Amino acid sequence: MAMSPSEFLIRESRRRRVAAGFSQEALGERMNFSGSHVSSVETGQRPPTPKFLEAADEILETGGLLTRLYEDLVKADESPVWAREWLFYEEQAEALRTFESTAIPGLLQTEAYARAIFASGGLLTSEEVERRVAARMERQAVLRRENPPQFTAVLDAGALCRPVGGPEVMREQLLHIVEITELPHVRVQVVPKSAGAYPGLGGPFIIATMSDNENVAHLDHQVPGKVLVGGSDLTWILKAWEAIRSEALPHHQSIELISEAAEKWTT
Repeated sequence: MAMSPSEFLIRESRRRRVAAGFSQEALGERMNFSGSHVSSVETGQRPPTPKFLEAADEILETGGLLTRLYEDLVKADESPVWAREWLFYEEQAEALRTFESTAIPGLLQTEAYARAIFASGGLLTSEEVERRVAARMERQAVLRRENPPQFTAVLDAGALCRPVGGPEVMREQLLHIVEITELPHVRVQVVPKSAGAYPGLGGPFIIATMSDNENVAHLDHQVPGKVLVGGSDLTWILKAWEAIRSEALPHHQSIELISEAAEKWTT
């Protein structure tokens, strides 16, 4: 069976480490990563970030080989061995900050609301719709795990009145948000209609802050989203988050607005 680009990168990274006489622990120490981090990359359980590969290239004196392999081959690989890269960051995050301009954020969606989103337009088969709904519900476990991340969601007021799935689905969805904000680590804010034009109109995103204070962002698109690790694009997203949140109502005022909107959705 042919080796995928991501598998080739992993094999070459491991081969270069062994040839240089480093254990995983020793290499990690030189790179300012843990030995378990190096191990998880070499087993395909964790995606190698550009920062990781650049450090490995320098310590192993590869002449930039690993970074080139990633840039030239792996980024175009549709099925990397560390599939669903973003979910790793989301599950390991110390804090999550998400903004949605048109719908309820995925981590706050009810099953019925998510199903209505995925079923819209008839683009997916019923089996694919159910698979995606199940995956979204499973993903939400991050908010109820032991030692959950601090979670802050900002959404546009338009999402409160967009009829997704009908009145009953909308009322259940909005009441669910009110309920989940009773968790001490969950905060929700709403950008009111009076805000007019603001940076959030550029589209949704989510930011994960890791234990080492590294920030990673995920941009949602019609096609699979884009993960940002470092660089000017990530800096722009962090600035956009601050600008968006400055337009939002305070948490308690936002929850009052959501509760009022829920009561307007009557069957």
